[in-house]
Amino acid sequence: MAMTETMGTFENIREKGRERLMVLSQPRKPKREWWTNPGPYAMWGTQDMLRPIPRSALSVDASGRLTELSTPKRNFQKGRDINRPLFYYSCGRASVILDVSTDAMSRETTQQLLDLAKPKALHQSYEDNGKQYLYSCGRSSPIWDVKKQAMLGPDRSLTTSLATPKSTHKDFLASRQIETIIPPAAITTNPSERIQELALPKKRPQGPFRSPEWNIGAAAKNSAATSRCLELARPKGVTEGYLPAREVEWQVPRAAKRASTTNRIHELSKPIIRASMDHVQFDPDAFIVKETALKGIVPRRVEELAVPIQR
Repeated sequence: MAMTETMGTFENIREKGRERLMVLSQPRKPKREWWTNPGPYAMWGTQDMLRPIPRSALSVDASGRLTELSTPKRNFQKGRDINRPLFYYSCGRASVILDVSTDAMSRETTQQLLDLAKPKALHQSYEDNGKQYLYSCGRSSPIWDVKKQAMLGPDRSLTTSLATPKSTHKDFLASRQIETIIPPAAITTNPSERIQELALPKKRPQGPFRSPEWNIGAAAKNSAATSRCLELARPKGVTEGYLPAREVEWQVPRAAKRASTTNRIHELSKPIIRASMDHVQFDPDAFIVKETALKGIVPRRVEELAVPIQR
């Protein structure tokens, strides 16, 4: 019986889950009103037209201008041996530089190509700046050639001291090898008796050990403790005026049970009753129009403001 109820519960949960999935699969509805809607409703991701095409537009013949605009652009690569696909022009593809044919290489260049191949000339007021060229990004190294006079000159003491490499510290020790090489004399020697004694493992007896309980002698039982032992065995006392912790439950005295409360205590024990905000803010005359307002004439400015904005 319990198994049947459990299966029924699972079926109900499955049905509710399917209904929830159907609700979540519906597209989201726009939260727009008719006065804020910029145009007709169109669902994203479909091929529906924003506005339906009338039948008269479908039956009318296209004009010459529309036919001309709908004609695709002429492909000038047709009829040639070279036909560059879009693969060469897409991002990250091969270079668009094509191989030059032998006919083009054997022909003479025109004057226009010679003019275009000339490099751009410098300005008339241009002045060469060697330092800027040497220290600019991507240029040659700023190290320049040494003059012959400087190469033939004698060395100075300061130049010699500066050219001397930095020496190591007097207490510097080079890195030791990972593997320590044992000399052959240490390998062939016989160890002493002390080394053999220290090399032996520690002896741990297997027992029998003394039991944790042992008999106390009669003399120890009949002995009396000294005053110092009695003083050390005395527990620590509490301070004067110490009161132990009170119990959680205690008996109420009869006088407290027979006592009666005063009128002041009855008055203070009454709860404060406050009216709810619905009753406080309720105004039955909020939507009543006065008779003078019903007989009045609406001015033209109020009529203009009451007209909705046309969007």
